[in-house]
Amino acid sequence: MKKITIALLALLLLTSTLFGAGSKEQGPGVDNSLQKILAKGKLIVGLDDSFPPMGFRDENNEIVGFDIDLARGVAKGMGVELVLQTIDWNAKEQELNTGNIDCIWNGFTITEDRLNAMTFTPPYVNNAQVVVVKGSSPYTSLASLAKKNIGLQAGSSAAEALDNSPAFKASVKNVVEFKENLTGLMDLEIGGIDGLIIDLLVANDNINRSGKDFRILDEHLTNESYGVGFRKGEQKLADEVWAQMLALKADGSLAKIATKWFGADITVVGK
Repeated sequence: MKKITIALLALLLLTSTLFGAGSKEQGPGVDNSLQKILAKGKLIVGLDDSFPPMGFRDENNEIVGFDIDLARGVAKGMGVELVLQTIDWNAKEQELNTGNIDCIWNGFTITEDRLNAMTFTPPYVNNAQVVVVKGSSPYTSLASLAKKNIGLQAGSSAAEALDNSPAFKASVKNVVEFKENLTGLMDLEIGGIDGLIIDLLVANDNINRSGKDFRILDEHLTNESYGVGFRKGEQKLADEVWAQMLALKADGSLAKIATKWFGADITVVGK
């Protein structure tokens, strides 16, 4: 009997030790996010592949853009493979939290709500939410769009910017949501909507690249910044990505990437 009791106690002690070790390695407050990426040798970036100049498909159906080149430089510095994973932007948080991607990196605006739900790098590019209208239209201000149809990308910071401008939101006739900004711009061109709320960098790129008769209202809805988003608490991975951005800034690579896509170094890394 004593032998059985001793054996049971030994088994219980071993079991508690094993579970204790497991909870110590994987329990709350333990951040092994960077270790996991280095161990698997891949950084899976979730993105919207129709968001030029940050990330989009070129004429060869290859995903290119400023964020793509920047992420590639960061992954190289980390010694891991960059994997680009196209996602539904409206379900990006779910893609991140279920582990399908390691980060959201594609003109991802830092907002208060997102900061509460995720861990971010510091800002690397400044941006703004603006309204694009047809060049021939009579609209000159947000007030002039009263009782008109306004579009935006579903799940984007444009929706939050509109919510934070209650007087303007209440003044418009309808708010139309699109899966992609490019679809919204097409609808604007044919007159389906009267204005599209969109990122300033994306608007400038589209107007310059397409040569279409669009213009940007001088009055902005909000100023904002882009960052890379990770699961809440994955600070070590975020810190490493930022450290690699600083290294790209120091050796001049970041300025070359920015100039390639924007015509000048508009980044705010290390500033």
